Formats: sequence, C-alpha cells, structure tokens
Amino acid sequence: MSASELLVTRPQPQADEWVAALRARGVPALGLPLIEIEPDADAAAAAWPALDAQRLVVFVSPNGVQSFFAQRPASGHWPAERWAAATGPGTSRALRAAGVPSEAILEPSHDAVQFDSEALWRRLQPMAWRGQRVLVVRGDGGRDWLAERLREQGAEVAFVQAYRRSAPRLDGALRTRLDALRAAPARHAWLFSSSQAVVHLQQLMPQSDWSAGCALATHPRIADTLREAGFGAVWSVRPTLDAVVSTWERSIQSSSAPDQRP
Repeated sequence: MSASELLVTRPQPQADEWVAALRARGVPALGLPLIEIEPDADAAAAAWPALDAQRLVVFVSPNGVQSFFAQRPASGHWPAERWAAATGPGTSRALRAAGVPSEAILEPSHDAVQFDSEALWRRLQPMAWRGQRVLVVRGDGGRDWLAERLREQGAEVAFVQAYRRSAPRLDGALRTRLDALRAAPARHAWLFSSSQAVVHLQQLMPQSDWSAGCALATHPRIADTLREAGFGAVWSVRPTLDAVVSTWERSIQSSSAPDQRP
C-alpha cells in the first residue's frame, strides 16, 4: 500500500512542529490535528504554590508541560532538589524549554522500545518513594497506572488536570477535507500519537470505511484502536522522527506488509 502524503494528527503546536521536521527529511507531511487542547488555567495555577512540597512532578505530555507552565507565577521557578519526570523525549524537550534543568528531568532510556508510563516506571522504580509526595500533571481521562505503582511503593500521589482534550469543531473547511480523505483513503497515510485522535476521527466521520487506509501508530494500544476502527494496514513505530521517516520510506512507500514491531 503506497501513499502520497502523511497526515499528522497531533494537536497544535506539535502538529506543525512534526510537519516541519518531516518535510525537512523529505516526507510530504500535512497537519490534520484531531485533538484540540483546552488549558485548565485555574487547576494549573492552583498547583504552583504546592510545588515545593512535591518530591516529583510527572508530566505525561508536552501539552501538560505547556499548560502547566503557562500559569507559572511571575516569581515562580522550578524548586531546587525536585524531580520532573517525562514519559518521552517530546515532553522532556518541553520541560527544558520551560526552564527545568536537564539534571532535574527523569525520563525513559533513549533506547526504550516504547515511551510511556511503563518505560518511565523502569526509571523510577529503583528510587525510594515511601512517604514522598508526587504530583501528576495530565489531561482529562489520563491513565492511573503509574500512580498505582507509586502508591504501591508508599508514595502520596495527587493529580492536576492541566488541560482538556476535545475533538476539533467540524466546520465547512474540515468537513470538505475529511470528505476528500474518505473518498481516496489509499492516497494518504495517517500518523497517530493518541488513541483519542482515532476516536475523534470516528466521531467526525461515522460509518467510514478505512479498510483501504494505512496508519502509523506510536504505541501498540493506538495500533489496536486503529485496527478496531477498520484501518487495513497499521504499522507500529517508535515516536521518534527517525522511526517515522524510516517506516515511511521502507514500508509505506515500498508498499510492504505492515511490520508489527515498534
């Protein structure tokens, strides 16, 4: 199955960042954000005064970092001797851009098969958590898996919902674009970094037949959601630029069978 364009479904501004990086590597990418981010300013602002009491603050996405730090008080700074944890390299970059020192950031190994809570836990598990306070910064509907592991080790875990995720508004321009994609599904490949983006696509285009479509998924759970949605070819890739470019060149453009390995 060969496609002529790769649709990036990440929310903004990550969609534009990925499109620019992919185009620089020769991939004809287009942005089609299927998640809109609505910051919860009150929740993020309320969490800043308690930051000194935390041993660790976990950020599960770049959107969490940006929404949280957008509410930083004028005199606010990252507390000394406080860890910031990131589930992947994109979140780590956002933390550094927000002013968190690199030596304060805990993240999965750069050669991890996946960048997710499980990979981050392998980094956190050897540390002593009994009696320590942990704050998890996330969007609505986030997973509790990492919080459960920390609590099992005796940590006190709290959450702050720094943003909400919603489907894009289906205006005339978006409807026209989606109708064109539905009419020629084999012309495009999709890049999904969230199962929620797949759900939003189904909500925006109910009863669509994606059996002739192909997609790249940056996590096995997303790949499963795509198969359940009826996509005919699904490739699992690591959420890195090199991995996406390699899969585009090796699999999508060569029409090879999907490789289920990330």
